[in-house]
Amino acid sequence: MVASIAQIIGKVNPRKYASNGKELLKEFSSIDKIPAEKVKDKSDSEHKLTYDSSSETLEPVYFFILDLMNDFGLDTEKLVDNFTSSPGSGHFAELGQRATVMQQQGTKLLGDINTVLRSVLNIIYDLKDFQIRIKEYDNYRKGTPEVKSAALLALKQIWVDKVDINKGNSSLKAMSFGQAGFQTLFDAFLFVNTVGDAEKVDLNDRVKRVLRARIQEFNDWLNASEQEIRKRYELERTYLKSQVNALKLYTRWAKPYLKAAQDLEMNEKSREPALVKTFNTILLEMTLLGKKKIKIEDAILVGDLPKDVGRIKTRDYYSCVLVNFVFRGIPQRISQQSHYVFGGRAEISFKSYVLNDEEIKKLNEELENSDLGDALQLIEGTTTESLGQLQSEINEFLEEKSEAEKSKMPEDTSNPFKALIGGYEKKPEKAKEDRKPEKTKVKIRPENYVEKEYLRPLAEAGAQEFTFKLFDVYKKAHGMPSYT
Repeated sequence: MVASIAQIIGKVNPRKYASNGKELLKEFSSIDKIPAEKVKDKSDSEHKLTYDSSSETLEPVYFFILDLMNDFGLDTEKLVDNFTSSPGSGHFAELGQRATVMQQQGTKLLGDINTVLRSVLNIIYDLKDFQIRIKEYDNYRKGTPEVKSAALLALKQIWVDKVDINKGNSSLKAMSFGQAGFQTLFDAFLFVNTVGDAEKVDLNDRVKRVLRARIQEFNDWLNASEQEIRKRYELERTYLKSQVNALKLYTRWAKPYLKAAQDLEMNEKSREPALVKTFNTILLEMTLLGKKKIKIEDAILVGDLPKDVGRIKTRDYYSCVLVNFVFRGIPQRISQQSHYVFGGRAEISFKSYVLNDEEIKKLNEELENSDLGDALQLIEGTTTESLGQLQSEINEFLEEKSEAEKSKMPEDTSNPFKALIGGYEKKPEKAKEDRKPEKTKVKIRPENYVEKEYLRPLAEAGAQEFTFKLFDVYKKAHGMPSYT
């Protein structure tokens, strides 16, 4: 069961907006542990009206109230937008086809994303191998005598295992360990560094002849392989840039299709009596939250608050109006168009609340953690987070400069590729700072005396006034009886 917005508000402030708040706090000890579905919501004030007309569309009802909230200065946002069609209706089939198209296109793009992502992973692993090899060359060229000697031995081992081994029975290892008279060849190769040094060691002429040739081959390979691996490293870095760019592009393309497919999903309401399988029926549910901040300076000027209140540090308080629409309509296709209009019954409830800035943050946090935010989290997980997990490693390669770049621009740490991919503004050595901090749960502090005795009552009066005005103006504008 999905909790309503009113229940989530009751969870955020159970003492005021949950009729069973004391019992819930006693049972669960903290608001974070309270299941929103168990909250019995209540509000500061509530008004309801019903509008039933099968011949007139439902859109004017919604937009009239939305525009009215904006005219009253309320900052309005839509929190819920759900719909369910009966399986036998033409509207069900029409939206099902549209959702299928969105899902197929999103799935295709996700497949492309996975292909490019695997390519990025392979490139990163290759670059790491190249880095290890280049480190040995750097140690050999620039290290201390001890480091240089160790690096040379490591490079000789690589040459023996990767290059010389291809000679089969004529390789150093095969001759040293398999042929009589060459037992000292492998040790001599590791000990001797130049052709001239090979003449000085105490070995028989047959071993020396082989040793000189292999030392010459190794030295030629040493110079050529260093140039080649550095060149391949730069090419792989360039390729990584293009692949990351492609991954970002595919991700941006996929999001609208995934979001549209999610928006076209219907809520499952198998036990809803208004939804008969063969009827032409649709149920719509929408929830708007409008809020207006209490301006302490203006309230002091008009005498609604004492002057001393402005000297005390307080949180921001908002007069909030929650408007919930439940539509039961009959979809009617517009002639020669693929659009529908909806006439039917609208049940609208207006509820007033008071929330401070911490409670609003907590409300948003609960919405993200509830089923209302699950679909968006899945979309983010399949797109943005795919690259985010590799961000630090990608930074290391994309922001690294070549030796030529370092010599030309020793003080310039900019990277033109950052403007394309975004999110890589920091240097590799600050990779720890690039990581997104783990989200901490919003904590709601107890109210101080001024907040409890002055700001909340003032905001509550404003919320009740907005709620009644919305209700009353709509009724009078549509010729309904005055408030009862």
